[in-house]
Amino acid sequence: MSSDFTLRDLAARVKERAAASADVSYTRKLLDKGIGHCAKKMGEEAVETVIAAVSESDERVASEAADMLYHLLVVLEARGIPFSEVETALARRTGMSGLEEKAGRVRA
Repeated sequence: MSSDFTLRDLAARVKERAAASADVSYTRKLLDKGIGHCAKKMGEEAVETVIAAVSESDERVASEAADMLYHLLVVLEARGIPFSEVETALARRTGMSGLEEKAGRVRA
């Protein structure tokens, strides 16, 4: 895989693998277990990323971050939220500081 592989590429791969049989697709197996299971896996990877960030090598942090991003995209797929919606949300934020964006969030 080249270094120009993007999150959009990964999102497309997750979507593709979601359509495959659970016999050959880990993504499909995760999705078949439901959103709760997918969210739990994402949470586990997030915790592993935090632990790596504090006490492990840069290589390990990158590996755990990759796992976390994959599982985030699986959660989005499980919820039926296209990655383009995340890109749109990020694009809306580019014209303001992080503090302004955070202050303007509406909590449900």
